Amino acid sequence: MATTLRTCVRRTVGPGLAAGALAGILVACGGGDDNGGGSSSSPPEQSGKPGTTQVDVKMTDFKMQLSKSTLAAGDYTFVAKNDGHHDHALEIEGSGTEQKTRTLEPGESASLTITLKDGTYEVYCPVDGHKDMGMKTELTVGGTASQSGTGKTDSNGY
Repeated sequence: MATTLRTCVRRTVGPGLAAGALAGILVACGGGDDNGGGSSSSPPEQSGKPGTTQVDVKMTDFKMQLSKSTLAAGDYTFVAKNDGHHDHALEIEGSGTEQKTRTLEPGESASLTITLKDGTYEVYCPVDGHKDMGMKTELTVGGTASQSGTGKTDSNGY
C-alpha cells in the first residue's frame, strides 16, 4: 500500500508542483507577448543621441507646457506630444536659432534635438495663428544646472 501511495504521489503531485513552479517563474520574469500592455497610442520618438537631456512638451488646445523652463546651455531633445484635438507643431526660436517639428495630428509625437546657447527662447505652435491664441511660452537658458519647472502658457485655452 505504501508503495502504491508513493507512486501515486510521484505521478500526480510531482508534475503539478513542477508546473506551478514554472508558472511562478514565468510570471516573475514578465513573460508575455512583449506588447507592453496598456496604451494603444504610439510611443514618442526617441532621439537616440547620447548626451542630450529630454524636455517633454505637452500641447493641447491652445496651451503649451514644458517639463522644464530653465535650462543650462547644452544639447536637448524636446519630445512634443499633441494631446489636443487640432493639429499642432513645436517651434523654438531665439539666440540665433529657429527650428521646428513637423505638424502633428492629435495623439502624435515628434522629437526635436537642438543645441541651446545662453539666452531667452520663444517656444510656440506655428500652426494657423495658434501662437496668437496663447500657445506660446518662454524658455530661459543660462547657468550650469538644469532646474525642473513648469513653463506654462498664460492662456486658458479657447
